[in-house]
Amino acid sequence: MASIHVTDIESAINWWRARSPSPDGLRACDEVLALAEVYALMVYYRQAECDEATMPKRAHDAWLAWYASTPDAPCIAICSTSQGDAECKGCGRSFEEVQHWQAYGPAEKRAVWRRITLEARAWRFNRYAERARLTSGADHPPPESFGERAGKAPT
Repeated sequence: MASIHVTDIESAINWWRARSPSPDGLRACDEVLALAEVYALMVYYRQAECDEATMPKRAHDAWLAWYASTPDAPCIAICSTSQGDAECKGCGRSFEEVQHWQAYGPAEKRAVWRRITLEARAWRFNRYAERARLTSGADHPPPESFGERAGKAPT
């Protein structure tokens, strides 16, 4: 099995905290407690990753529940590996990662997600992410500033 990065443990803890908030402000839900124990040991031993195979079952189950809430594949339906590229311009995965994605386990998939997110070279993280923000209405600039950024004179 693969390793789980500390940032995924943090994300799972925060997801569970939002999903099952403490009723009294004192005690966290069982899933948070299980994940927090793993997180604390990782911090104490200064480890960035934990072995999925040796993770306590309660913590692993809580992590898997969080994982199920995340997107599976980073694909944006522009696969340049089918055109011979070693790395997909659309999502950033290698040819092998694209080909074997369905056989990967959750921790392996998250490791790829982490790498491509940190690299941020793929279109998923720049051109198309910017377009999605612009068309979603969130943080939408006025039309003239978009035209200026696109190299066009404002109308």
